[in-house]
Amino acid sequence: MSTEPLSSAPASADVTEIERALTRITYLSTRARRHDRLMALAGVPLDRAAVALLRQIADTEPLRPGELAQRLGVEASHVTRTVQHLEKSGHVVRVPDPDDGRAQRIQLTDDGRAAVERVRDAGARGMQAALSGWTPEDLGQLAALFHRMVDDLLSHAVDEETERTVPPPAGGA
Repeated sequence: MSTEPLSSAPASADVTEIERALTRITYLSTRARRHDRLMALAGVPLDRAAVALLRQIADTEPLRPGELAQRLGVEASHVTRTVQHLEKSGHVVRVPDPDDGRAQRIQLTDDGRAAVERVRDAGARGMQAALSGWTPEDLGQLAALFHRMVDDLLSHAVDEETERTVPPPAGGA
């Protein structure tokens, strides 16, 4: 792993284009109008933060609220408020952490799992229509590369966070 500052070398043209494409994807996927249409198709009356949290829990459940905040890249208080809302709506419950009896983890209920499935199905149907001209090989390659990229980005983010929180060695440097 390189510990060079981010500004030490310019990004390659390919990386710059990837960043531009991701910016466009993010914009398209986070527009309020698109979210509202997707929720209407899925029959799930939840805001974007709640849907993001449900999706994360569905992929990894159950997790502590702090772990959810880290994975989503948001403040813990944001997760706490969203979890409270999802508890009231019957989509999640708190369960004891098997590793620490003082802690709790957030788990989907059957209603929460069904909501995630409906949202994912509605989103996948829209994506299927948009990518209908792609070959199965292209779709498989894109999926594999996206997962690899996300894993690497998450790993890099964790490494950066660790570097910021590790205290300097005793006696100075």
